[in-house]
Amino acid sequence: MTAMPSATDERDFARALSEVAELARASGRIALDTEFMGEGRYRTLLCLIQLAVRRPDGAQRVELIDPLQAGSAPGAGSALAWGAPLARVLEDPDVEIVAHAGRQDIALLRRALGCEVRGVFDTQLAAGFLGMPAQCSYETLLGQIAGVRVAKGASFTRWDARPLSDEQLAYARGDVEHLIDLAAEIQSRLERLGRLGWAREECQLLESVSDERDLERIFERLPRIRGLSAPSQGVARELVEWRERTAAERDRPVQSVLADNALVEIAKRQPTSLRQLEEIRGVGQGGLRRRGELLLAAVQRGRRRQQAPLPGSPRPALPRLEDAPLIALCEALVRARASEAELAYELLTSRAELQAIVVGERTGEPADVRALRGWRRELVGQELLDLLGGRVSLSVEDRALRAVTD
Repeated sequence: MTAMPSATDERDFARALSEVAELARASGRIALDTEFMGEGRYRTLLCLIQLAVRRPDGAQRVELIDPLQAGSAPGAGSALAWGAPLARVLEDPDVEIVAHAGRQDIALLRRALGCEVRGVFDTQLAAGFLGMPAQCSYETLLGQIAGVRVAKGASFTRWDARPLSDEQLAYARGDVEHLIDLAAEIQSRLERLGRLGWAREECQLLESVSDERDLERIFERLPRIRGLSAPSQGVARELVEWRERTAAERDRPVQSVLADNALVEIAKRQPTSLRQLEEIRGVGQGGLRRRGELLLAAVQRGRRRQQAPLPGSPRPALPRLEDAPLIALCEALVRARASEAELAYELLTSRAELQAIVVGERTGEPADVRALRGWRRELVGQELLDLLGGRVSLSVEDRALRAVTD
């Protein structure tokens, strides 16, 4: 059963979600996906939530929930009110949350529903442990793993426009219709290979993804910010806050309000008049007419701000010329292990991580990289350290790389 509520429907959103939540708890699993629009906005707008659960008789129930109309339905109240049943399911550690490439979906739902998300199983991530490409599409996985062919035709459409078309509704439904069966098949194959624990460890990282904006981090990542004086850094920090407020009020991307380079230049020059502000590259006439006085007021507030100067950028030890052969040797070992395990090389590590490992072993300051943690360390990370420590050597036998313990 598919429901597309609207502001005039008599359907009770909370009741529909409560029924889905009850089925999710009974079966221990719920599949989800979302549709959203981020272009030209301050925050990505959640436009549709697709849910799939199993009934006791094995049949599947699919619900399409429209957040843009749910909150305006009679008696629906806030998003937190009508979405509470779903929020409680997402936080329930006994219910597995199945998604495909779900990073943005989970971040959006965490913000929109004000909840945490537990027990995520991402089919795209998990399929990488079966040898599928790291960014494998949902359609490809369905075809190659579940033997299901689907036609997708409405992905790049205006999901914020109402009413949604029949094509859009069919597309949205298709995103979750086969997701539970796909997850079950992937898990079964991973179980036989002894890799299900690896996949779950990787999927657990998705539980903490967020699209909340960290102003301190944004400030620290401004271009050339550490080269400014402490007073100028105070102005920059005030401008960051002003830009965020303005972008949120206008629902516009922050860079369209004031670009990073222009922000830093204003902080450096600290203009006191519209004429001085006009001389700064990147501050257009349109922006001056609308926001020039507000910008100058923010500069003045920043000049009075007591801002502790940022420390200089940490300079990690860089690879030396003599490190290059060791980095290449490590890469050869990782690629060999990835090939043997039928895993994408990118799932294991990156060249930057290998450089950090080699430099860390040379300097005596071990690298803190993913290749040396969890299942990756088990598969190849410890062997990399043994190779660099001279405890393992490599040889070629029958055109294949072999590791020999010394």
